[in-house]
Amino acid sequence: MGVTLALSTILVLILVLPFKVRVVEENLEYFFFAMGLVAVGVIYGLGLAGTEEVKEIFKLASRTPVMIGGMPIGITQVVLIAGLFFYFMGDRVYRGINRLLFKIGFPLFAFIIVVTLGLVSSIISVIVTAVILSEIISALPLKREQKIELAVIAAFAVGLGAALTPVGEPLSTIAISKLSGPPYYADFTFLLRIIGHLVIPGVIVLGVYAWYKMRKYAPDPSLAGKTAPETGRQSLRMVIERAVKVYLFVAALEMLGASFTPLIYWYLSKLPGWALYWINMVSAVLDNATLTAAEIAPFLDLLQIKSALMSLLISGGMLIPGNVPNIVLAGRLGIKSKEWARVGVPIGLVLLMVYFVLVEVLKL
Repeated sequence: MGVTLALSTILVLILVLPFKVRVVEENLEYFFFAMGLVAVGVIYGLGLAGTEEVKEIFKLASRTPVMIGGMPIGITQVVLIAGLFFYFMGDRVYRGINRLLFKIGFPLFAFIIVVTLGLVSSIISVIVTAVILSEIISALPLKREQKIELAVIAAFAVGLGAALTPVGEPLSTIAISKLSGPPYYADFTFLLRIIGHLVIPGVIVLGVYAWYKMRKYAPDPSLAGKTAPETGRQSLRMVIERAVKVYLFVAALEMLGASFTPLIYWYLSKLPGWALYWINMVSAVLDNATLTAAEIAPFLDLLQIKSALMSLLISGGMLIPGNVPNIVLAGRLGIKSKEWARVGVPIGLVLLMVYFVLVEVLKL
């Protein structure tokens, strides 16, 4: 009872404070890291984790690998290397992006970026895609609110698309690992086969939505070849700080995910499929890979697996902590929690309702 109350309190704090307390919103990475430390302290202090388990949690938090070319590379290193590349070469890249933008028109450009990067994320990994996307959006000659809207839509697409292969993101890697034995013998294309018909149309629909929303925005020709003032070329110090903040955020999610594992096993894993679908909205602030590890098991049927995965993938786009692309985009573009939620929560709720009908009602 004590651990349930303590961890539930932490969950309420990370759900509420970023929207209510300005200093928390402006220092979200440090806040989440602190909450992660507190959560680990809770499970250790109440005897749910020993010294070795705590050491393993911190080991995972410091490593946070993604698979690139078959090699595990830390997320922080990817962000730092990409940041340095754009620091030295960004002007050329930005000019090229804007030339293409003014040639094909902004709505079509938005559609192409969302769909292409959404699908390619399953091959080059979600973190590489997120870094590329953040730099592209930062280069667009648009106002702040327009960039936020496009960034959130694109983040949903990338989060969905990355789940199609085990190299895309940790969620898909864990799902394949958990289902690699009988009766599914999951291989590299397993997730593509069971949720591809749901994910790929979803990415395309998000691309169409981006095209529709961006029709009313006219790029400012005076900004062609430049970045907007609020997201302009970063200093070397800012590039390094951004990598550090990404590390703190992802490490925090690792700690929070590991700490909440007891609650997930005690409560969430025992819920019926339809209820779990909606409860999985907590992945908007918790690591969806941890939820996947707790929920996905070989004894589930394909419908249950599809339902759990789709709800986790969609919910991850609703708030900044929900997915790595959100964290990277918010950090690069300076998006605040309220700004992200204002766009992400309505999109997420609509997608959740649509996919609930498709998976739980129509059994697709």
